[in-house]
Amino acid sequence: MDSSVGHSFVEVNGVRLHIAEQGRGPLVVLLHGFPECWYSWRHQFGPLAGAGYRVVAVDQRGYARSEQPGDIGAYSVLHLAGDVIGLIHALGEDSAVLVGHDWGAPVAWTTALLRPDVVRGVAGLSVPPAPRGPAAPLPALRRLLGDGFYQLYFQEPGVADAELVRDPAATFRGFLVGASGDSPRTEEPSPWVIPAGSTILETMPEPKELPGWLTEEDVATFVREYSAHGDRAFTGGLNWYRNIDRNWELLAPFDGRRIEVPALYVAGDRDLVGSFPGVAQVVASLETQVPRLHRSVTLAGCGHWTQQERPDEVNAALLGFLASLGA
Repeated sequence: MDSSVGHSFVEVNGVRLHIAEQGRGPLVVLLHGFPECWYSWRHQFGPLAGAGYRVVAVDQRGYARSEQPGDIGAYSVLHLAGDVIGLIHALGEDSAVLVGHDWGAPVAWTTALLRPDVVRGVAGLSVPPAPRGPAAPLPALRRLLGDGFYQLYFQEPGVADAELVRDPAATFRGFLVGASGDSPRTEEPSPWVIPAGSTILETMPEPKELPGWLTEEDVATFVREYSAHGDRAFTGGLNWYRNIDRNWELLAPFDGRRIEVPALYVAGDRDLVGSFPGVAQVVASLETQVPRLHRSVTLAGCGHWTQQERPDEVNAALLGFLASLGA
C-alpha cells in the first residue's frame, strides 16, 4: 500500500471519526463492513488516487479508531447515513461517490436513496440494495433459519462481544478466511448458523494457512486498529446488527422509493450472502431497485471479502464505473 495514505480525525454529528485519505480530485468515500475498518480498502487507495480521485476510507462509528457511542440506538442506519453526509461536507465537498462493502453497502445504498442530491453514484460490494420488506426482518429470519442464524445470535448484548474479543487475531483469521472463496469448507456457501451450544469461533476454526491475499501482517494490522476499545473492540460493530428491525421501522416513510443515481454491484459467486433468503431474487432484478444500474459484476471463485480477495478486478470495475460518471 502506498505510504502516502494520510490519517486524520473528523468530528461528525458529535462523533469523532478516523479517516484514511489519499489523492486529489472528485471525492470517493469507501465504507467498510464487519468486522473491518479503513484497512480493508488498502488495495484501492493507490489505483483510485492514481486515476485522479480523492479517496477517503472512514472507520465508521463504533469501529477501530473511531468513537464508539455507548447507546445501542445510536447505530441506526439513519445515524450511519447521517455520518456519511456529514463527512462529505466536513471534507469541504458538496458531493461524492460512495463505495460500500458488507454493512457498508446498505449504508451506501441508503444514503444514495435518501440524498441523491449529494451522492453522485453508488457502488455496493457483496450486499445488494434490497427493497424494504412487508415485515420486520429478524422474526422472518428466525422462522426460516432458526435462532442460530448469526444476525440473531448477535442480538444479545455482551455475548458475541466477549467471544470475539477473547482472541482478536483468531477472530480475524476465522472471519476473513472462513467467509472467503478460499474457505476450507468445500460445500456450497450457505447462511451462517451457529449450532445450539456452540460459539462463533467454533464455526470458524483456525485455518491451517492463510490464502495468498491475506498475510499475518494484515491480521496484525486489523488487531492493532481494533485495540483502542479494549474489551468492547467488537461491540460498536455488533450494535449495527442490533438495529436491524429498528432500521426497518425508520425507513417506513421511504417504502417503495428507488435509488435514482448511477450504481454498480459487485459480488463473488462464493459469497455466503448470496445464499441468504431472497438475495438471489434481489440480484436478479436489480434494475427494479436501481434503474440506472451501470453493471452487475460476478467474480468467479470469490467469497465475501471482494476488494481484499480480488483487488485488481474490483479496482477495474470501480474505475470503469467512476469514469462513466465523468468529472
